[in-house]
Amino acid sequence: MKVVIAPDGFGGTLTALEAADAIADGWLGERPDDDVVLVPMSDGGEGLLDVVARPDDTWIVTEVAGPLGHPVDAALLLRSDGSALIESARACGLALVPSERRTPRLATSYGVGELLDAARDVGATRISVGLGGSASVDGGAGALTGLGLRVTVADGSGLKIGDDDLHRVAAASWGWAEDWSGIEVVLLADVPHVLADAARVFGPQKGATPDEVEGLTAALGTWADVAERDLARGQRHRDEPGSGAAGGLGFGLRCALPTTSVARGVDVVADLVGLDDALAGADLVITGEGRLDQTSWTTKVVAAVHERARAAGVATVAAVVGSVSTGTDTERLDVVESASESGPGPDPSGDVEAAAARLARRH
Repeated sequence: MKVVIAPDGFGGTLTALEAADAIADGWLGERPDDDVVLVPMSDGGEGLLDVVARPDDTWIVTEVAGPLGHPVDAALLLRSDGSALIESARACGLALVPSERRTPRLATSYGVGELLDAARDVGATRISVGLGGSASVDGGAGALTGLGLRVTVADGSGLKIGDDDLHRVAAASWGWAEDWSGIEVVLLADVPHVLADAARVFGPQKGATPDEVEGLTAALGTWADVAERDLARGQRHRDEPGSGAAGGLGFGLRCALPTTSVARGVDVVADLVGLDDALAGADLVITGEGRLDQTSWTTKVVAAVHERARAAGVATVAAVVGSVSTGTDTERLDVVESASESGPGPDPSGDVEAAAARLARRH
């Protein structure tokens, strides 16, 4: 039997590569004669580069501002065709902030702008930017400042990085930024949400209190008025799907960079890793993620693998997950095996391997 294993990462406990290996170990421990093909996946968020990297890609590491302004080393991938891939979470990711210090009021996407500049400096003419997993909700204002744009308050002084002063923004201009008209930028959105959702839906998981969520939402509205007026020539990007991804990072880049487009990240990744080719002739597909919930059926890996497996005529689509959220639709999957009620424990790899073994015994 041909089995394709195509999971996402498990929310800070296992990378997609580690999850795929654990599922494969559990499956092969019970069914050693099966043909198992591993295709680790990403929706464009955290883990993107590790999933799509090829042997002939060049890893370039550069120092950028992290989510709290402290320097971090962040990598990008340069390909032989002149294209580059950036994972925004490597510069402004929530995983870079200790849990006790998480608050979008103080977090910035500045380093993403620096990563974009680094990709340009090494000659990239097409840059794909994975959105998702950010600590910030600054509407991309930080990233644009990192690119060299000037974002100012009423007295003409520069807007402080972070989200605390975003409500004071009054103007935006190109400052000392380079001309980006000849470089194609593709934003890989991991969620379909619009800018107004950036704080309300994702702010709490980044450490925002209810009062802060309301303040951030209002500030994003003020920033949208300025960015659309001064940078986007009046075009309304705030209501486009994906504009709320990565704390509104997608919105800011869409307004400022003239050749920017937005794509569903998981579809781009599926094409890059050759998921459709792997699915050809498969009898069973196993996908997975840390927590299966209703968002899994939007623009996430589970949904995309399920769609493509059904289109390829795969007989059985299963999932190994950390846990299942109450009320989640699981009927679309033929089998769901959960590591535990609350997710993987102290040994997440072992828990996922055991769940995969249980799944194998049912077949």
